[in-house]
Amino acid sequence: MMRITENNFIEQLQKRNEDALYYVIEQYGWVIQSVVKKQLYNLENYHDDCINEILMKIWQYIDYFNADKGSFKTWVAGISKFNAIDYQRKYIKDLQQSSIDDVNIDYAMTHIVSDNLSRSVDSLLEHLSAEDKQLFLKIYAEECKVKDVSSETGIKEEVIYNRLSRGKRKLRQLFGSKKTF
Repeated sequence: MMRITENNFIEQLQKRNEDALYYVIEQYGWVIQSVVKKQLYNLENYHDDCINEILMKIWQYIDYFNADKGSFKTWVAGISKFNAIDYQRKYIKDLQQSSIDDVNIDYAMTHIVSDNLSRSVDSLLEHLSAEDKQLFLKIYAEECKVKDVSSETGIKEEVIYNRLSRGKRKLRQLFGSKKTF
């Protein structure tokens, strides 16, 4: 059995050696837990599922890790942050679909999560121009169709797609991952 070390764990992950995943949990689990606790601080019921999904993404997408673009720790933190944001969105959607009796109980919680999600998204999108940030918010946060945004803003659909693509590429470069968006 091969000994997993800092020098070979990425290669071993790529070879689907489960011991390498255990190494990641031991050495980088604190990064994942820190990000999840920070993003989902008031949603403790989601922590374990979110962490498990993050580990699954690390396992699935290890071939996309590029040491030239950033450290493994940064890559893991990026995957963790985006996954936790997805869990915040999921929680908000679940609340919106819950029964009317539950709405009063969870109303304050929804606003806390929404505010936290908004701050997280703003911190990510601050790396884009103001115009591109607005496009991202319209398309991805408000889930508007590109056609509708085009009509509303007067920007051609092709231009919107190009700006979204460039923006995602820029964010990927900053956060070191090809598959977190």
